[in-house]
Amino acid sequence: MIYWPFVKKHITLLSLLIGSVVLGACTSQPDPNQAATLTAASAAAVIEPTVAEPTATETPKRSMVVCMGQEPDTLFLYGGSSRSMWTILEGVYDGPFDMVDYEPQAVILEQMPDLENGLAVSTPVEVKRGDYVVDANGDLIVLDREATVLPSGCRDLSCALTWDGKTQLMMDQLTAKFSLLPNLTWSDGEPLTAADSVYSYQLAADPAFKTSVYVNQRTSSYLALDDRTVEWKGIPGFFPDQYQTNFWTPLPQHQLGAIAPADLLTSEQASRTPLGWGPYKIQEWVDGDHVTLEKNPLYFRASEGYPKFDNVVFRFIGDYADQNIAALLSGECDVVDQRSLLIEELETVLTLQKNNELTAYTVPSAEFEHIELGIKPASYDDGYNPFGVDRPDFFGDVRTRQAITQCINREGIISRWLLDQTKIPVGLYPPGYIYSLVDPEPLPYDVEAARVLLDQIGWKEYDGDPATPRTAIGIPGIPDGTPFTVSYVTTTDALRVKIAQHVTDHLKDCGIALEVETVDPAVLYAAGPEGVLFGRNFEMAQFAWSAGLSNPCVHYQTDQIPQPQNQWLTVNLGGFSDENYDALCRAATHTLPTAGEAYTKQQLEIQTQYIEKLPIIPLYYRLKTVVSRTDFCGLTLNSSTRSALYELEAYDYGETCSTQK
Repeated sequence: MIYWPFVKKHITLLSLLIGSVVLGACTSQPDPNQAATLTAASAAAVIEPTVAEPTATETPKRSMVVCMGQEPDTLFLYGGSSRSMWTILEGVYDGPFDMVDYEPQAVILEQMPDLENGLAVSTPVEVKRGDYVVDANGDLIVLDREATVLPSGCRDLSCALTWDGKTQLMMDQLTAKFSLLPNLTWSDGEPLTAADSVYSYQLAADPAFKTSVYVNQRTSSYLALDDRTVEWKGIPGFFPDQYQTNFWTPLPQHQLGAIAPADLLTSEQASRTPLGWGPYKIQEWVDGDHVTLEKNPLYFRASEGYPKFDNVVFRFIGDYADQNIAALLSGECDVVDQRSLLIEELETVLTLQKNNELTAYTVPSAEFEHIELGIKPASYDDGYNPFGVDRPDFFGDVRTRQAITQCINREGIISRWLLDQTKIPVGLYPPGYIYSLVDPEPLPYDVEAARVLLDQIGWKEYDGDPATPRTAIGIPGIPDGTPFTVSYVTTTDALRVKIAQHVTDHLKDCGIALEVETVDPAVLYAAGPEGVLFGRNFEMAQFAWSAGLSNPCVHYQTDQIPQPQNQWLTVNLGGFSDENYDALCRAATHTLPTAGEAYTKQQLEIQTQYIEKLPIIPLYYRLKTVVSRTDFCGLTLNSSTRSALYELEAYDYGETCSTQK
């Protein structure tokens, strides 16, 4: 599986969505109106820790307990990803690389390939009729006459040509080589080889798994050149800016190769006790309670003193933040992972840190909470008929999207529930990334300006009461008299419920009525055509998305609208479509960051269009929040890593904390 934000644009983005929902396992829910004021003494009274005493002849084993809110469904890479899955797999795997500060850092690879170090090269190759190529629009096609492509040396639409089907045509092909560190082994002692990565690549494309095949389809070949070296070649014309991560996470072919791909989904070996090469290996999984990992003596960094513990126990204690904090303060947990909705008790967490009762780690992540607008629901695909068949076209006019945005006090959401620890997303890239925007400010909260816009569009207030829904008069495509009343769907996550009420109250001030519905995550994120989001069966929906790094503009391209032709596996869930935006985005997909100023200019132009067109309403960057005991060391948070616990092998506590990673 490629750890690449764009490649995971459906399944990993779906993973990020699922990873942001509540699947609580507790039996009671605290009163949300009661402020949690916990102390170590009161927490100890809530949960009594159990500590096993070693016998006189035993050498005491060191253990670390990580408390989690959600139990994963599987630990198989292609069985359905989630944040809880990756939290555990950080102990089983290590890498193959970590995305730190939005740059890939080699872990089990000797170095990351790039054009500068010669491990990646662009080579002119002759292409002929019938060959697969990526055309000037970024689409995978079978080359034929009249195809518009970028010839060798061309990186933008200004030099594109339409092929006559006869003239010799040369296009550029990107190649990257990945070399594994020497002497890597699986935890069962078998060598980890390049062939294991090739096996994983082959599995990733198997129809038994609902994973993104975007890069697989644009891969000309993925071959093991020897036991340690893999060579990736792209289809001519394919130049992803994150090509450095086109390395598939190895899977143990010697263990799984004889199992049919479809059977891997239920195989004990693949889904519950996967082999890895990391600091720990699976010891046991007790359903509904915990997963225990034990030290892997064959870990390639063992000579450096890693890992620090003999065992790591991942306990599933539910999502109620106050109970999780109590478990930490009482000593039942050494770390509480971010999945436990600590954000709901952020004020309590920061207060306890100030009182030196715990250590809190908080950083804005690359995920952002947002409101997706159903600009073009699936029911419009056979033609728009607003008279009793299709629901009104509420969001087709960009002015309406702008007005809705200005009606919502997004700064108020961040101040009230996130204690000003994050900010409103502006542009397509996460904060701190090289192409993220700095100067532009988000559209401000301005109710009066929003009301003026709504009046101009034709959403009128006739009773003088802004609290009652406006009605449509003279709006093209919307029957006169239609009330501005729309549905708003989100998950049962307690914070999302609060924000939905906040949005409802503020839109009411503008004469827009919301009918809020909270649903189980499995319902919201179900596959199309029946699913709410991926079936495009919603009006407004609140959930989390990922700020990808590889031309995230594609998230809102017309060809990314989920529909039968793409098996409903694409990510433009709102159905936004704009020809100018599409053209800018397509041009960017053919330009590498090595183009320097030209690439930077393209990214600025695309993000300017994105801000003006408002395909969605960004709310805030979600926070990664982890808490630990006060004498814990080795834990750092990074916005761009797949899991908060990506340095699990270096964690320690107590007197042995002097040795740091």
